[in-house]
Amino acid sequence: MEVTQRQLRAFSVVAHELNFSRAAALLHISQPALSLCIQQLEKSLGVRLLERNTRAVALTDAGVDFLDKLTPALAALDEAVTTARGWATGAIGVLRIGYLIGAGLEELPRLLRDFSTRYPNVRVETAEYDFSDPSAGLRTGDVDIALIRPPIDLDIETLVLSHEGWVACVASDHPFATRPDVPLAEVLAEPIVAAPSSAGLWRDYWIAADYRVAAPATIVAEAATFESEFNTVAQGKGISITVETAGRYYRRPGVSFVPINDAPPCSVALAWLQGEDREHPPAMAQFVDVARTLAL
Repeated sequence: MEVTQRQLRAFSVVAHELNFSRAAALLHISQPALSLCIQQLEKSLGVRLLERNTRAVALTDAGVDFLDKLTPALAALDEAVTTARGWATGAIGVLRIGYLIGAGLEELPRLLRDFSTRYPNVRVETAEYDFSDPSAGLRTGDVDIALIRPPIDLDIETLVLSHEGWVACVASDHPFATRPDVPLAEVLAEPIVAAPSSAGLWRDYWIAADYRVAAPATIVAEAATFESEFNTVAQGKGISITVETAGRYYRRPGVSFVPINDAPPCSVALAWLQGEDREHPPAMAQFVDVARTLAL
């Protein structure tokens, strides 16, 4: 006869209470049903675990030894069940987060801190991606969710966290450098530093391809990082179009950041792959919920 978890838990309660009436009440079963459960356990094991009469219940030597070994085993089983349920609900797990270089410089630290405070048992793994992959790992499936600057040419869902304006990054001796702002039409006439061609739609967005009706952009260089982009601009080879936060966090000698006064704002967004057949870790939903508290 197979030993069941129900029998083991019944014995544990009886062994600690040493009273069938109290044990039955705690287990929410009748006293005869409890007695039968213990008898079946003893029969399966081939040993008497309890001595009982009308006045008292006591553990046999075998019962004492069995209880000593059973108690930590039941505790470990309960812990395993609780942990598994935590994985199912997202309270426990691993979440892989990608972020595009320069995206979410102000949002990401707070988001990660708030999430870790609320879900300390979720291990967060982050990875930074340069401009050659503006999906920040979503395209390759290396991450579960990513902080990006749309648009990208993938079928994604997004949660917009913030907006900011465009700026022109120019060499410090460029005519634009001393101006308070500049219209997009003048920026379009300048040779430009672009993201790598692998960036696809994102590259087109940051060279303002949609606004170039008369002629395509004159691309003088490609750059996958801010460092490479701004070094190329500082040499006077061309300008680039970037974001306001770049001027605050990446300012350096040799380049100036000039607001483009008539360009639409760009956004920073959390993104994840779309589709009913997509399997996402439960912790991702918790991360998105936390992010909603930071969103616009």
